[in-house]
Amino acid sequence: MDTRLIELLVCPVCKGPLHRLPQGQHLICHADRLGFPIRDGIPVMLENEAVPLDDNDVPVAPAPKTSTGA
Repeated sequence: MDTRLIELLVCPVCKGPLHRLPQGQHLICHADRLGFPIRDGIPVMLENEAVPLDDNDVPVAPAPKTSTGA
């Protein structure tokens, strides 16, 4: 993903700056402690797609969805 594009993007929640960790697959907002995924080179800037960050600013993978089976 182009560094110039990252510089133009802002967090959709707080409008603050985003950062990408080396070899990271998320854009990180330190203010909101959220990671926005990058899929196929395209950042997904939707609040409901964001994942929380752990204490080391690493995105925490969401729990797998389980089906209740009816």
